[in-house]
Amino acid sequence: MPQSSPASMDRSVPRGRWVRWRRWLIPAGLVLAVLAAGFAASWVPQAGTLAVSSSDISVGEVKRAPFQDYLPVRATVAPLHTVYVGAVEGGTVRHVAVQDGASVKPGDVLATLSNPHLRLDVTAKEAAIAGQLGGVTNQRLLLQQNLTSEDNAVAEASYNLLKAERELSIRRGLHRQGFESDSGLRGFEDEATYDTARLATLRQARLRDREVARRQQAEIARTVSMLHDNLAEVGGNLRALTLRAPVAGRLTDFSLQPGQTLKQGDQIGEIDSIDAFRLDADIDEFYLGRVAEGQAGTADLDGTIAELTLSRVKPQVKAGQFSVELTFDHAPPPGLRRGENIDCRLTLGRTQTALVLPNGPWLESGGGSSAFVLDASGRHAVRRPISVGRRNPEQVEILSGLAAGERVITSSTAQDQTYARLLIR
Repeated sequence: MPQSSPASMDRSVPRGRWVRWRRWLIPAGLVLAVLAAGFAASWVPQAGTLAVSSSDISVGEVKRAPFQDYLPVRATVAPLHTVYVGAVEGGTVRHVAVQDGASVKPGDVLATLSNPHLRLDVTAKEAAIAGQLGGVTNQRLLLQQNLTSEDNAVAEASYNLLKAERELSIRRGLHRQGFESDSGLRGFEDEATYDTARLATLRQARLRDREVARRQQAEIARTVSMLHDNLAEVGGNLRALTLRAPVAGRLTDFSLQPGQTLKQGDQIGEIDSIDAFRLDADIDEFYLGRVAEGQAGTADLDGTIAELTLSRVKPQVKAGQFSVELTFDHAPPPGLRRGENIDCRLTLGRTQTALVLPNGPWLESGGGSSAFVLDASGRHAVRRPISVGRRNPEQVEILSGLAAGERVITSSTAQDQTYARLLIR
């Protein structure tokens, strides 16, 4: 059998397909491993990172836009003026003249009370005052009698002086003719001198007494006036048993019944102004420094816009809110009812262009001090410190920390505040 030559044994064997691709498998595998590692790293939260679902968040864009500086408030219709009606004196309700909700005029009788003890007390006081008035009248009469007596004394002294001077004149004529002695003339001169001095003394005394009497009469007049006032006040106690309307308006919260007992000072109702209303609203204490009297507002009344003015701010904060009162600039529209709720809009400042972000739960979650800002891919968000300014229901003014065009998570991030980053899947 012939043997094969060595040349015939060195035949070339073709390579298989896997041999041709083998040199590419290792690099490709390394690339795939790196990509898989990067993909896994992007979907596996790092330390301090919280993974959230994209369906659970909402995103808003920071923009430079007009900021409308206003505050929406929910106000309650209240009467512009309210007068409280109370029982000046206590007693038992004898008669009720009107019903709750009635329109009343000043002086209208609302109800009458009965109080026998008060009547007896008033009668005793009136008698005592009448006795005092009688005593004062006697004082006035006595004073007048004294003045009259003094006037009579002065008149008598004047008459005596007149007679003495007439007699002296006659005696002097006789003395010149030698029919009257010197001693006799001296006696008539002494009489005239005495009457002159007595008249002067009486006149001076009358002047002093009249000044004293004038002061006494003024004091008596004041006493009489005071006694009459006391008498009127005592009588007013009885008149107070008739309860009357002090002003015109609509009577509310009035529920007296015959036989009901009232104590002195008990409130029996209120009288509200008719067709004159104000609006009362409670506002979050955040706006306490920005709300002031005189600011303008509007109210939406079934499609009709009514202009308002903030007339009063009550700065006391209760349960995180303070109260304000708004009045209508013009006659309020008809149909308003006490206790009705109305949506209002209070203007806090002028509309200005500002860097703004949509308002949302994020503001309360972060307290306005931080926000989660998305990167360009939208798959990562980093918590960034910011500061905010004015706000309205739609917008929040951004003072620092954000730039126009950046996107921010505007949904609630309350549970995310312990994390620095969010991974969005």
